[in-house]
Amino acid sequence: MPRIILLLAVAITLGLLIRQAQRQPPHKRRGAYLQIILGGAVVGVIILTLMGKMHWVGAALTGLLVVARQMLPVLLRLLPFLGQWRAQASTTAGKKSEVSARLIKMTLDHDNGELSGVVLEGAYKDWLLSELDRSQLDALLDYCQQEDTDSAQLLTSYMDQRFPEDDHQSERESSVSGANTTGLSRSEALAILGLSEEASEADIIAAHRTLIQKLHPDRGGNDYLAAKINEAKDFFFFFFVIAPH
Repeated sequence: MPRIILLLAVAITLGLLIRQAQRQPPHKRRGAYLQIILGGAVVGVIILTLMGKMHWVGAALTGLLVVARQMLPVLLRLLPFLGQWRAQASTTAGKKSEVSARLIKMTLDHDNGELSGVVLEGAYKDWLLSELDRSQLDALLDYCQQEDTDSAQLLTSYMDQRFPEDDHQSERESSVSGANTTGLSRSEALAILGLSEEASEADIIAAHRTLIQKLHPDRGGNDYLAAKINEAKDFFFFFFVIAPH
C-alpha cells in the first residue's frame, strides 16, 4: 500500500510538472523537459536505493544526477551564448540592433535586415514573435495598442515584414500612428545602432547608413524603425556635438 501511494504521488507530481512545462514558450520547453527527466531519474534512483534494489553504485549515480540537475540551468543559460560565439567565429558579420519598448523587444539583423523579437509582458511573456501564429500576433497587437504605443509600433513593423502581402497592413499602420519620442539614453542609442561603448564617429555614421538603407520607407522599410534609427544617430550628433559628414 505505501508503495502504491508513493507511485501515485510521483505520477501526479510528474503530470503537474509536464503540464507546467507545456505552458512555457516553445524555445524554453526543451530545458524544462530535461529538468523533469533529470529530476525523475534522481527520484527513481533514490527510491530504488531505499528499497534495497540498488547498491552503492546507484547512490553514486544519484549524486551525479543531483549535480547535473543543479548545473543544468547554468548550462541552458550558456547555450545561447555558445551559439552566438560559434556564429561569430564562423563569420565576420553578425551585427544586430535592438529597439525596446515596454512590451516588446525587437532585434534587427544588419546582414539581412530581418526582424525578430520577444514579448516582455502579458499573456505571451518570454515568447519569441516567431513562435506566435497570425491569430496570436493579432491578439498581441490589440493588447499593445491598448497598453503601449511604442510596443504596437514595433510589433507592426515585425508583422509588416513577416506578412508582406497582408491586406490589413495599412490598417495596422494607421491604428498605431504617432510614435512616442520620449528621448533616448546613450545605451539605448548604441543598442539601436548595434554599437559598443567604444564606437567612434565613423562607426556611428556607417551603422546609421547601413541600417537606414535597409529600413528607409522609400526602400520598402518601416517608418517607425527608420525614425528610431535617425533618433539614435541624432542623439550622438546633437548631444555629444559630433559633426556629421
